[in-house]
Amino acid sequence: MASHREEEKSITLLGNQNTKYADDYAPEVLETFVNKHPDNDYFVKFNCPEFTSLCPITGQPDFATITISYVPGEKMVESKSLKLYLFSFRNHGDFHEDCVNVIMKDLIRLMDPKYIEVWGKFTPRGGISIDPYCNYGKKGTDWEEVARKRLFEHDMYPEKVDNR
Repeated sequence: MASHREEEKSITLLGNQNTKYADDYAPEVLETFVNKHPDNDYFVKFNCPEFTSLCPITGQPDFATITISYVPGEKMVESKSLKLYLFSFRNHGDFHEDCVNVIMKDLIRLMDPKYIEVWGKFTPRGGISIDPYCNYGKKGTDWEEVARKRLFEHDMYPEKVDNR
């Protein structure tokens, strides 16, 4: 098991007072640390209620709550690096569906989680809201079936949308 000093060497953003905010999509800011409980299956959930990106056609801003839930394997994403990564979409032009899939794929490459899902709940523009959802379960494990089942049953009982 890694000591706290060894972990601190791999995390460069947390506690850093000279934080740089990327002007555009920056997956390179993502950092990991060792999961101290890789034999336990447990969820880690992040909610980002201030996510912004730009429409790739009009350049208009899009606002969303992005929810990321994952079951870690050997590595976990460091939260400040995740915050900076999500912030890097602020001037990035991509469709809503692309944003959530890019986020998920970047986190899979970074951490190799057992399971992950990303759900974007975008505020309406032009009278319609878009809520893309994607997930992944590690191939050859029970989590692959969990992902399939979760996708099939996703949003069967959607929440009442009256506050957007």
